[in-house]
Amino acid sequence: MQSGPGPVSGVSIIGVEMTNKTLTMNDALYTYLLSVSLRESGILRRLRAETAADAMARMQSAPEQGQFMALLVQLLGARRCLEVGVYTGYSTLWVAQALPPDGRIVACDISEEWTSIARRYWAEAGVADRIDLRLAPALESLQGLIGAGQAGSFDFAFIDADKENYGNYYEAVLQLLRPGGLLAIDNTLWSGDVADPEKQDADTRAIRALNQHVHADRRVTMSLLPVADGLTLALKGQT
Repeated sequence: MQSGPGPVSGVSIIGVEMTNKTLTMNDALYTYLLSVSLRESGILRRLRAETAADAMARMQSAPEQGQFMALLVQLLGARRCLEVGVYTGYSTLWVAQALPPDGRIVACDISEEWTSIARRYWAEAGVADRIDLRLAPALESLQGLIGAGQAGSFDFAFIDADKENYGNYYEAVLQLLRPGGLLAIDNTLWSGDVADPEKQDADTRAIRALNQHVHADRRVTMSLLPVADGLTLALKGQT
């Protein structure tokens, strides 16, 4: 018996070859995607441009990812959000602008220098009152929230911080999410290094371990999406 098509097979529809594998995003296609999808405000563009000049600019979320998370926040009707890793506040601003006026986001970071840039733009955008910035090691901030009785009270959370602590952040954030709350985790494809057995640095191993853990975790419904550098979504169960 002839074997069926492999995982990279294509389907022809009216003479056009269509693939069932996610497309490779070359520069031309990425530019097109942004041109017909991205609705980035002027203040977000300016923050992204200022951040691009920083030596660590690779840490900034992609614009299409920020917009996607803002859409998720709106779909959830979220009012209480949590961010682990702020950098210059680009993703924070996307989420804050998507919140209703009474919405709040607790943003955890350790850098006064980088978050001082964030504060300028948050103030200019008129959303500074929605953002509770906590400058301390993120695990301390998360445990502080748990200790203050805020477990099970957040609607949406985003993790984009030091990779070796991803597993610890995941467990703490899962406690803080309400049943039916959504967690987004950045960099879970890690420039493809997670699929390369030759890559054995601490960050890559930590992301691999987190990916395997979330995949097996029956407390959540999950999907790893090839958005930007990989974005994992984990929906906390109702029980």
